[in-house]
Amino acid sequence: MGDKLTKIIAAYEELEKKLLDPDVLADPKEYARLAKEHASQAELVAKAREYLQALDDIEAAKEMLHEADAEEKAMLQEDISANEEKLPALEDDIKFLLIPADPNDEKDTIVEIRAGVGGDEAAIFAGDLYKMYQRFCEGRGWKIQVLSSSPSEAGGFKTIEFKVSGDKVYSVLKFESGVHRVQRVPKTESQGRIQTSTATVAVLPEADEIDIQIDQSDLRIDTYCASGPGGQCVNTTYSAVRITHLPTNTVVQSQDQRSQIQNREVCMQMLRARLYEMELEKQQAEQGAARLSQIGHGNRSEKIRTYNQPQDRVTDHRIGFNGTYNGVLLGDGLSSVIEALAAAERAEKLAQAV
Repeated sequence: MGDKLTKIIAAYEELEKKLLDPDVLADPKEYARLAKEHASQAELVAKAREYLQALDDIEAAKEMLHEADAEEKAMLQEDISANEEKLPALEDDIKFLLIPADPNDEKDTIVEIRAGVGGDEAAIFAGDLYKMYQRFCEGRGWKIQVLSSSPSEAGGFKTIEFKVSGDKVYSVLKFESGVHRVQRVPKTESQGRIQTSTATVAVLPEADEIDIQIDQSDLRIDTYCASGPGGQCVNTTYSAVRITHLPTNTVVQSQDQRSQIQNREVCMQMLRARLYEMELEKQQAEQGAARLSQIGHGNRSEKIRTYNQPQDRVTDHRIGFNGTYNGVLLGDGLSSVIEALAAAERAEKLAQAV
């Protein structure tokens, strides 16, 4: 491993020199490309340097043992033991960082929350999930932009789609795709009976025009008046837009932006993301059994998490992780759930890499 890490560090240092090259500095696109590559390698190089330094320290300490007195030998043996204890964990970190990253991990995301079984309570739950993600994203300094929404008269949303922009958004939120289930007494329930409701979350990596080419002749574009809850008309201009991708019968719509042009652009963002997701699913299906994993499935039909209010418990069924209802849905405990899922994914990738 030592020779491989030495080459990685040398390549990284060569990259640092390129970033100082006047020709590169004069080319914004090339500089941005190299800077991104430099940033992506930083953690691996730091671990590689730490690993090689530990090996050097062990070797140096062993050489000094021959001429050391009893007291010095004891100190040197402690140094050797301490460095040897560090090596296995560093090796695991390096192996994980050497695994090719999912190119989508760097992307911004489009998140869709759709009320499922449970009527008004399902829509209220969908609204609660949106607030949970809103708090989570704001805590990480990420930006949220609502793209489209269909509010429910009882509160919450029948559907809501929003874009999340920030550092490695998809790498974190991808674990949230699937069916979320809540068990609680609805506010409208007079008998105190517990009801089970569901909402579906889809997390789509944002695709740009380079990722997905769309033929304009494949689109049917309709415009209509934007409406509010209950169907009442909220403006008299045809600013709302619905786009149908005819080959796949994929329909997207937006009415929450100020103009028809803005709503059309939002629709195209959502359409590209959905077509990109279809292409990813096709590729993953072709990979067969190698893709069959419980972590980060993204399967919308999979029940991934239950929020049980009476027992103050949230259970993620993929890894058996338990948190508190108030901590996860109403507080900032979602971070703990996602960190546990990321750790499980990491362990799985390491096992496959061995």
